[in-house]
Amino acid sequence: MSVVHGGIQWLVEQDDWQHSVVFARGITPDELGLRMGGVRGSVASPITGVEAWDMVLDLATADNHVVRVGAHDGWSFAVEYGPRDCTRRLAEISRSGVEVVHLHPSLDHPPAMFSHARDGVDVCSFGIGEECWRWGDQPDLLLPELVAAGVLHSDGQYARPDDESYRDRDRHTLALIETRFDLSLPRDVWENERLLAFVIG
Repeated sequence: MSVVHGGIQWLVEQDDWQHSVVFARGITPDELGLRMGGVRGSVASPITGVEAWDMVLDLATADNHVVRVGAHDGWSFAVEYGPRDCTRRLAEISRSGVEVVHLHPSLDHPPAMFSHARDGVDVCSFGIGEECWRWGDQPDLLLPELVAAGVLHSDGQYARPDDESYRDRDRHTLALIETRFDLSLPRDVWENERLLAFVIG
């Protein structure tokens, strides 16, 4: 089943989902980039995804990465390029009443990860495909949705067929995250739109 709308389920259709994305509600894209550790003025003009990746390769260091930031459907968003991601900074990014959702492909240590933070607190996280293990201040925040979507049984055990493809399995979880938080980011914006960017050291 292919996903054609502009939500976030299309992420599982990529053979090369390599970049984390942060959604933040309550701050501007510029402020999101700065809270992620971006250096103001470090990228002179808006850039595409290809240009961001080229910039990371030019930096040639494991200590730097690049984020492109924008806004869509009531959320600011940041797409991360490079060897690191902002997982450890989510509580800080969400300070002062901001709500944050982070989706990270976890290339070196699958599965992909979902994290949610709000007002300086890590609320809920789990692996997409390992939803039975959840942590955070409210680890069961999405349990009703996971059960309703047929991802988990009410006892927290897996409900999906053992022989289901990982893409179909992951799509169920991304669909409920998309619905719960009303997330949308068209693929063309992700890849091709010229967006404000920051180098993060």
